[in-house]
Amino acid sequence: MTEEQLYTALDSGRISKSQIDGLVLQLEKHPKLAPALFRLVLMEDKEGTFSASWTFDHLMRKQLVFLIPFIDKFTNGLAELKSESCIRPIAHVCEMVCEAYFRKKHPLFVENVKDNHLESMVTACFDWLISPMNVAPKVFAMTSLYYLGLKFDWVHPELKQVLEVNYAAGTTGYKNRAKKTLDKLAQLGV
Repeated sequence: MTEEQLYTALDSGRISKSQIDGLVLQLEKHPKLAPALFRLVLMEDKEGTFSASWTFDHLMRKQLVFLIPFIDKFTNGLAELKSESCIRPIAHVCEMVCEAYFRKKHPLFVENVKDNHLESMVTACFDWLISPMNVAPKVFAMTSLYYLGLKFDWVHPELKQVLEVNYAAGTTGYKNRAKKTLDKLAQLGV
């Protein structure tokens, strides 16, 4: 697959789950196309479409290590995202990165993900958590912030405060994840 073929596949209107799966299979054979796919995510965010975002999320589910060579561009791009349709899959990727770094201690992530990358994720995740959007990005942000608070000690108290303030007005899904996160924070003495 070439970059041009990738653009053509994603520019053909809304794509189905099976088309995304097919694209991911092709992209797994061409890891050098992952940065181009993320550039499309940033472009789509401005256009209000999301085929590249969903494809990127599904590719990262299978090959998160493809993110390492352009982790700078990825974390710098988080602040640019405005469309909830693009934020949701990218928030999921942030959660996967945090799990790889903190929970799994994956050597490639521990070695290559630096404090400035994690700080960019902290900023984006708090923005998503306090913004008026649907629950999915908020849930991913909660989990990411829990992990990020293991590195940056100011994050856990702020996360706890945001969750307690917004708990009553949250959806069932929000309340469920918030309670689990608050319980974990309580276990840490926060």
